[in-house]
Amino acid sequence: MMRNLEIERVVLAAMGVGIARRSLEAMNAYATDRRAFGASLRDFGQIQRHIAESYSEYMAGKTYLYQTALGLDLDAAGNRLDTDGVKLYCTTMGKNVADRAIQVMGGYGYMGEYAVERLWRDAKLLEIGGGTLESHHKNMVRDMSQLDAMP
Repeated sequence: MMRNLEIERVVLAAMGVGIARRSLEAMNAYATDRRAFGASLRDFGQIQRHIAESYSEYMAGKTYLYQTALGLDLDAAGNRLDTDGVKLYCTTMGKNVADRAIQVMGGYGYMGEYAVERLWRDAKLLEIGGGTLESHHKNMVRDMSQLDAMP
C-alpha cells in the first residue's frame, strides 16, 4: 500500500511539473507578443520577475522530480521522505507558476478560453490529491527525525 502511495505522489509531482512548464510557455509567449506603452510586456521589471522566478522554480522542481524518480525502488516501500517532498514542492510550484501566468496575462489569464485558467484549477487539485500538503509536512518531519545526517 505505501509503495503505491509513493508512486502516486511521484506521478502527481510530475503533473505539477507539466503544469508549470505549460504555464511558463504560455506566460513567456504572451509577454513576448503583448505590448503596452510602446514596449513588450517582457521589458517590464515585474513581468521579468514573474517569468524568471517561474523558470527557476520549474527547473528546481524538474530536477528534484527526476532525482526522486530515478532513486525510487518500485518493488518496496521506504521512499516516503522524498516522494512526499517532491509532491509537496512540485504541486505547490505548479500552482504558483500557473498563478503567475494568470497575473502576467491579466484578464485573459482568467478567461476559460486560455489554458492557464484550467491549469491553475488542475494544479490546485494536485495539492489535495495523494495526501494533503499538511499530511506531507507531518510525514516528512517524522521521517527526518530518524535521519543521522541530511542526504
